[in-house]
Amino acid sequence: MLTTPESNQEPLWLVIIRLLRWHKPEGRLILMIPALWAVFLAAAGKPPLPLVGVIILGTLATSAAGCVVNDLWDRDIDPQVERTRDRPLASRALSIKVGIAVGIVALACAAVLAFYLNPLSFWLSVAAVPVILLYPGAKRVFPVPQLVLSIAWGFAVLISWSAVTQNITAPTWLLWGATVLWTLGFDTIYAMSDRQDDQRIGVNSSALFFGKYAPTAIGIFFAGTIILLAGEGLLVNLNGCFWISLIIASGGWVWQFIRLRNPELPNPAYGEMFRQNVWIGFLILAGMIFGSF
Repeated sequence: MLTTPESNQEPLWLVIIRLLRWHKPEGRLILMIPALWAVFLAAAGKPPLPLVGVIILGTLATSAAGCVVNDLWDRDIDPQVERTRDRPLASRALSIKVGIAVGIVALACAAVLAFYLNPLSFWLSVAAVPVILLYPGAKRVFPVPQLVLSIAWGFAVLISWSAVTQNITAPTWLLWGATVLWTLGFDTIYAMSDRQDDQRIGVNSSALFFGKYAPTAIGIFFAGTIILLAGEGLLVNLNGCFWISLIIASGGWVWQFIRLRNPELPNPAYGEMFRQNVWIGFLILAGMIFGSF
């Protein structure tokens, strides 16, 4: 039977929930959002409910596996970072063997769900696995590791869209581009809270790469997201509901850009803005759904 070290009084199941980050749902939801964007747009607002269920469960399983892989990679780095030092593998509340076992179970769940999909979507799911497994190592060798994460996020669009249509077309790639840029924006915001720790440890992040120009870069990423989402709306003939949601979302991104230009912004503000992007993403999803009718 798997147990945590005797010094840790927390039940094993709660420790595993923390390992999977299910106690912080915003990180799980923000991966689900572009997948739902794709499945609803590809199906003109009326996707099969079983497929929506598979997409939701698939993103949860994939996100869980990604969290475990990330923490296995970073188990010796996380204790040196204030935000991550209490993670189960970093604090040694779980052993490496238990972490690997949980990761395998999460990947197996994702694989079972992938068999529900058509061949194109299935093989796109397979292609996403190396990106997910290698992303945590990118911060050691690549100056903008958030780009690797963004590409991983983009697979959610390709898989979900092709699960409906069995092909990939121009609107798919526009939505993919919007997702990549949006992810670069919100994850660079997230990375800004760790800049001092990352610099001290010697790992890379987009926040460090862009330095004092990070707010400008984020503004450009969000502007590109808006442009590509607008192009998507035109290509698939979305109605006014979508355009209202995009205008409101754009206002949220502009406000975040303005706030980020304040050099005295406290660290908790970055996490707050990351969470705001979850609501912005769901607002756009609602606009896509109602804009398809």
